[in-house]
Amino acid sequence: MILDFKRIPSAEILFKEDIYCLMTTQHIFVGYVCDGLLMDPQSRCCPGKGVKYSCHGCNLLSQCCNSYEFCVSCCLNPARTQKEQALKVKIAKQATAGTYASVFDFCAGRCRHNSESVVHENAYLSEFHHCFSLPLNSSGASNSYLEGILNGINVIVGRQSESCNSVCKSNGQSCVPNKLLVLNQCDIMQKYLSCKGACLASMGADQPAEVVDDAPKNLNPGACLFTQAQSMLSCDGSHPFTRRLCPCA
Repeated sequence: MILDFKRIPSAEILFKEDIYCLMTTQHIFVGYVCDGLLMDPQSRCCPGKGVKYSCHGCNLLSQCCNSYEFCVSCCLNPARTQKEQALKVKIAKQATAGTYASVFDFCAGRCRHNSESVVHENAYLSEFHHCFSLPLNSSGASNSYLEGILNGINVIVGRQSESCNSVCKSNGQSCVPNKLLVLNQCDIMQKYLSCKGACLASMGADQPAEVVDDAPKNLNPGACLFTQAQSMLSCDGSHPFTRRLCPCA
């Protein structure tokens, strides 16, 4: 069996702290994280004795991590990243941009710095700025795929200023936090909310949500809001002028 060893260059690796090794056989990638002291001096890779698909320092709800290395490791887990969807994602926003050739390329690319992890183009939304989730409203995240993820989920529109925990509890269910990321898409929100004031990017723990009609004009009454700060997604969030879209089960 021939193993193709690759490593991901990063600032942390230069300081011999954490390093990734990827063993490839028949196009199946297996991600490991190990201490630099365990690294093979010849191959510059770990001998497969590290932690496989480690998500250390990652927020599994937002799919964002506080380090590049663990972001790639977590992303490579087939249970977290669907190959069929990852290979449909464009490398860049340009119309002529190609798509990722492998799940490894997708994870390595997405975990660097993408538009969803920054604000005002010069600051990070949070320390968890290495994100491997599919781009919001990407062609890779098809409606049929997203709706499939919602199987068994009761999507409920809450009352004004109500949290999802409260919404679901009043229906005899519990909020399912890892489904908030699925609902945080304009195409999905528009199936359950009127969004007559458009669908706008925002930041808030009460999102995805719709601004109530009698809200102050500066809050965009009637608009649907999806959060750009995915690490803020929460079942607890609420706002006095929004109605939340909640995943209950």
